[in-house]
Amino acid sequence: MTAPPLPASEPTPSATAILWADPQRAAAFQNWLAGIGAAHGLRPETVRLASADASFRRYFRIDATGSAASRIVMDAPPDKENSEPFVQVARLMAEAGVTAPQVLEWDRTHGFLLLDDLGRETMLDVIDPARPDASRPLYDQAIDALIRWQLASRPGVLPPYDRALLERELALFPEWYIGRHRGIAVEGQLKERLERSFRLIVESNLASPSVYVHRDFMPRNLMVNVAPTLGTGVSSLPPEGALAALGRPGGDSAPTLGTGVSSLPPEGALAASGRPGGGSAADLGVLDFQDAVYGPITYDIASLMRDAFLSWDEEFVLDVTIRYWEAARKARLPVDADFGAFYRSVEWMGLQRHLKVAGIFARLTLRDGKPRYLADTPRFIAYIRSTASRYMELTPLLRVIDEIEGTSALSGFAYGRV
Repeated sequence: MTAPPLPASEPTPSATAILWADPQRAAAFQNWLAGIGAAHGLRPETVRLASADASFRRYFRIDATGSAASRIVMDAPPDKENSEPFVQVARLMAEAGVTAPQVLEWDRTHGFLLLDDLGRETMLDVIDPARPDASRPLYDQAIDALIRWQLASRPGVLPPYDRALLERELALFPEWYIGRHRGIAVEGQLKERLERSFRLIVESNLASPSVYVHRDFMPRNLMVNVAPTLGTGVSSLPPEGALAALGRPGGDSAPTLGTGVSSLPPEGALAASGRPGGGSAADLGVLDFQDAVYGPITYDIASLMRDAFLSWDEEFVLDVTIRYWEAARKARLPVDADFGAFYRSVEWMGLQRHLKVAGIFARLTLRDGKPRYLADTPRFIAYIRSTASRYMELTPLLRVIDEIEGTSALSGFAYGRV
């Protein structure tokens, strides 16, 4: 998860404002910046911190001359962060017609990347939670970007979101949230209930058709007011032909994916598009995509509407999810023909994500010293309780949550083995 960029009123301190734990890395950065500065019109004296995220990556902003007002530098130490997925997915998004940061330079050895700058304002910055109707156009843009991304899908390109990964992510909840954060031993009936619930959640999610999955597709990672000329390609890096099997720009054969993804353009989802596969001057820019996988089509819409940092009333969640479902059907994406069945799958996918993120946020606090994330865990616990309470099969999970959160009398657990 990427922290939001600094506001437009940020100061422009000197390069010495960047703190480096390793003097050798600081020197390597200065040498790299000096080497590429002239070619990109960079002004090294203006480099300053733009944001940091939940990983070991940092982002700097640097002013530039000419038409580019500024650029972004990613600082990703190779011994802690692998930048190859970021570069690969940036390319895939560009080929899909999704606005994402363009990789202008990449120092593989030291883990420095120069990117174009998609701005300082996120979708989360401009949303007014008290006015869902005013936010609907932004969500429509997000849906269009998501559908373009999903239409470009093909197997064998991104890592699979398989059983092993789903189970590994779910395991973060009992280890970090229950065991380490709450200090409750995961054993006996509590453990058995969790295991039963987790098996059901995994099976439900594996039943969904697979497409490209961003994994953090939410307002905090969507940039607004992005110029249409930005983020449309990866400079000086060879293409991989992500659309080769889709019969779209970059490929000329029909798909044989077995996922229901059609090579035909959507009939309504991207009606306002201005470039192949969609896109317009009103595009949202997409960030924080380096963990993308090939997995359940339900994941990203669940992530969008059950946000880590923003909660909507169920009526608005349903409205936007229906709008996505209708657009996806017009685009011939492999969503269930019955909305009720599709929405159930979205809820169960969201449940897996909420359990995972609650565990991750606890780990960020306890292991990595980043306590600000844990403040948002009550939102995820509320999501978990809400979903679990709607499905009888998830009663064991609901009872576990009530026990560890103290939201139900413990005597209530004495009735039966549910």
